[in-house]
Amino acid sequence: MTTKTTTTRRASKASEGPTTALMDALQAVPTASPPSPRQRTPRKAPARCAVPAYREPAGVLSTRYTMPDHERAVIDAALTILGGYLRQPGAALHTPDMVQKYLRLHLANERRELFGALFLDYQNRVIAFEVMFVGTLSQTSVYPRELAMAAMQHDAAAVVLVHNHPTGSVQPSRADEHLTQTLKHALALVDVRVLDHMIVGGAAVLSMAEQGCM
Repeated sequence: MTTKTTTTRRASKASEGPTTALMDALQAVPTASPPSPRQRTPRKAPARCAVPAYREPAGVLSTRYTMPDHERAVIDAALTILGGYLRQPGAALHTPDMVQKYLRLHLANERRELFGALFLDYQNRVIAFEVMFVGTLSQTSVYPRELAMAAMQHDAAAVVLVHNHPTGSVQPSRADEHLTQTLKHALALVDVRVLDHMIVGGAAVLSMAEQGCM
């Protein structure tokens, strides 16, 4: 299949800066109350592995390029912790808020449109996150064939699609809805389900599945 689907939107400056992204990273990490002195120290759980993430190069147009090293390190640490939880069976379905935080840390402050996917196995564990297509300030070209090939390469049973709106709006356009249906049909041919399509914009993340737009 060589279908090319293009979405076009008016560009504007993202509503958040690196400082806000840093705060998001700190708030996104799951926390727990420290045990009291009288409590027995539990045995340590096995370390969780981070989700492999394949992003676009961090060149001058990337938000990561302008971040101080310490901010980038905090965000990467938060992504590692969240990714570790998402590798647990069923986590991508049972903890959608964690999925949204993970994707927002990746895409929220980008000034260009990026389109990616979370690849999941048959137990709905996240295998990997990959930015598949890098657009301009106002549009991204998405190729269903390339996405299907990546899903097969990852041996994925399902995907969660995601893209960002540099304008900060998370409302899906008709082009977004049409693209979602096109990708669902294309991936169904290789027995891969599309569970959701999330849109990241500024401080918000919208789930098209929750909105009934799938």
